[in-house]
Amino acid sequence: MRSQPVLLVIAHGSRDPRHAATVHALVRRVRSLRPGVRVETGFLDFNVPSVPGVLESLAAQGVRDVVALPLLLTRAFHAKSDIPAVLRQAPRGLRIRQAEVLGPSPLLLAGLERRLYEAGLDPAKKSSTGVVLASAGSSDPEAIAVIAEIAREWRHTGWCAVRPAFASAVLPRTEEAVRELRAMGCRRVAVAPYVLAPGRLPDRIARGAAGADVLADVLGPSQEVARVLLHRYDEAALPRLSAAVGA
Repeated sequence: MRSQPVLLVIAHGSRDPRHAATVHALVRRVRSLRPGVRVETGFLDFNVPSVPGVLESLAAQGVRDVVALPLLLTRAFHAKSDIPAVLRQAPRGLRIRQAEVLGPSPLLLAGLERRLYEAGLDPAKKSSTGVVLASAGSSDPEAIAVIAEIAREWRHTGWCAVRPAFASAVLPRTEEAVRELRAMGCRRVAVAPYVLAPGRLPDRIARGAAGADVLADVLGPSQEVARVLLHRYDEAALPRLSAAVGA
């Protein structure tokens, strides 16, 4: 039986050092949950190691099977264009399968909810609390539709209301969604950043949450995110492993 494919976590990268620190913390958690899988990290921009550099190193070490996992919450431009373009330039001999992005997932909603409670929201007051599901934003209509659908689904778990908001590209902004929930009569308003790591856009979300009662932290290196990441890895790796068993 072949060894399990290497998991290459592909992050966007940022000039903000908090971004890379969060990515590395998440990867450490993934390694602790699945010690039998080799996990590497590559960045598309700003940070090292770069994705091409990691792929070249893996090929030089004799690695053949890689699952490339976009550290993204929606299938927008990076997942559809940037990452496939980088992977197409990989050294010959590497068999690479691109895993699905992390969202949507019930585990991510559980992580968002836990972050809200950690920030001080009383679970007993859930039904009278309106939530702003604040994401980075995208020009991709598919990604925006997914965020809107997540907000609709989350509303049915017992919140007073859930409204999507975006830090860039499209409206509404976080502050506008906060005002809308106030106008609806929600007794309190909480902002849940649907982002993985700190940075410029999460900071914009935080500024827009000034009128809210509660601002949760980013999802970060949480247990829920790590579990979703491994689930996406398994989905991509399983066909290859199954073929190896039957060989």
